[in-house]
Amino acid sequence: MPATESARRTRCERCLGPLPLTARADARYCGGACRQAAYRARTSARKARVAAEQAQRIPAELTSRARWVRYSSRKVPLRIDGRFAAVNDPSSWSDFGAAAAATTGEGVGFVLTVMDRMLVVDLDHAVENGHVLPWAQRIVDALPPTYMERGRSGSGLHLWFRGTVPAGRRIRRGDTALEVYSDARYMIVGDRVPGTPLELAELPDAAGVIASLI
Repeated sequence: MPATESARRTRCERCLGPLPLTARADARYCGGACRQAAYRARTSARKARVAAEQAQRIPAELTSRARWVRYSSRKVPLRIDGRFAAVNDPSSWSDFGAAAAATTGEGVGFVLTVMDRMLVVDLDHAVENGHVLPWAQRIVDALPPTYMERGRSGSGLHLWFRGTVPAGRRIRRGDTALEVYSDARYMIVGDRVPGTPLELAELPDAAGVIASLI
């Protein structure tokens, strides 16, 4: 419904200055500068809300470290400005707030480094029709309760731990499809599995423990 003369705004919502006499009846801003400033403010507020929501779903052990990148639709790591990032170039990483607020690419990822002593057990094709498959459930049950998330595809699971392995491994044996990494790798951070801890469990002798599960 068009605004009536009595309902017409007389002051700019941004700077509170008077609107031009020739302004449209539904005008909210005195000019392009205020309109753009208001748009930027709304965008910043939206990004801040998204970052706050994500922070509530991701352990502080991750969000407190400047190891964050964006990623493309082809899973290529990106800087927040859209240029390529690299797992061996810390200058191409960002803090969590900057990465979460960026609009480049498809989402955020975390770079694993040996100095942080974090490892990820990646169970590929572990979920089908919303249910964890038996081989994957056996592995989940055998490991300490820890932060766990669904992968980008929706069919994988990432289990995050404190620990290291000498080298990344990719294991395919029967139905089992498992990968484990703790260095020189970035992991796409997805949606936390409800009910799982918002912290990382210790996994001493990670290589031996994982080998015993296969």
